[in-house]
Amino acid sequence: MLKRVDRVQIAVGERDVAERVLVEIFGAEVLRRDEVAHLVASRTTMQAGTSLVEILMPEGAGPVADFVNRWGGGLFGAGFSVADLEQAAAYLGENGIHFTRASGQLFLDRAATFGLNAVISVNHERAPLGAIKWIYEVTNVVGDWRAAADRYAKIFALDSSKFCPITSKDFGYTGTLTLFDPPARLDRVEIAQITDYNGAMGRFHQKRGDSLYMFFVEADDVEALAKRLDARKARYAAWRSDEAGLAELFIHPSAFLGVLVGVSRTEQAWLWSGDPERARRASERLARRKGFG
Repeated sequence: MLKRVDRVQIAVGERDVAERVLVEIFGAEVLRRDEVAHLVASRTTMQAGTSLVEILMPEGAGPVADFVNRWGGGLFGAGFSVADLEQAAAYLGENGIHFTRASGQLFLDRAATFGLNAVISVNHERAPLGAIKWIYEVTNVVGDWRAAADRYAKIFALDSSKFCPITSKDFGYTGTLTLFDPPARLDRVEIAQITDYNGAMGRFHQKRGDSLYMFFVEADDVEALAKRLDARKARYAAWRSDEAGLAELFIHPSAFLGVLVGVSRTEQAWLWSGDPERARRASERLARRKGFG
């Protein structure tokens, strides 16, 4: 049923500051501003690459205000797109998944997921803009990755045979990537169960329980994005480089509205998504174009 990781929702206390961060780091553009009565929040919808970021600011007592008051803001929700919203609504209803229809979207009951505020929208193809290509992953930290994978396969009508196992000793977790449409695209929910509670992800799960942890974007030029971060004196960590240059980095939450953001070079994420040779071939081609190989 799901076609894309279409958007993320970020809860903030100051909308103008948030919009400026998106413009200066991602090269995002404002598409519209409106209200989401269901969330008791004002919303700025911005486009970066072909994806959307919804900036949510509380306008009274409600879920966004509760989130901001408790956590100070950050990654509130994740949005997925479908070809037919009516078919998606019918499927969810038939499977006992409660949701609220508002603003042309379906907001799933939080009890349906493992701490993931999910919103479903109609898929739209957009011309890319800015410094990234798209958002392709949201990370959901959970206590039981198998139970979460089974749940998401059911409620989102995903083919679990396409999922890709993942384990990270560096970050202390194991789980799966719920790939929607491989090998065509990387879009997925990363479901992560903690194996080392001494790491940042483990501490986050201890504090917040099952919840959204971060999101990942793809960019043709990670080094150019690093320069945008340097211009803001923003904190980030260059994570992986190869013969073609900087391949991955992580933007610290202090630099991005309380959200940890991963950035990987085009095709690089296939290295841990079931097709490492594809990633290596892409790196070799890029290195040759740059005159490094």
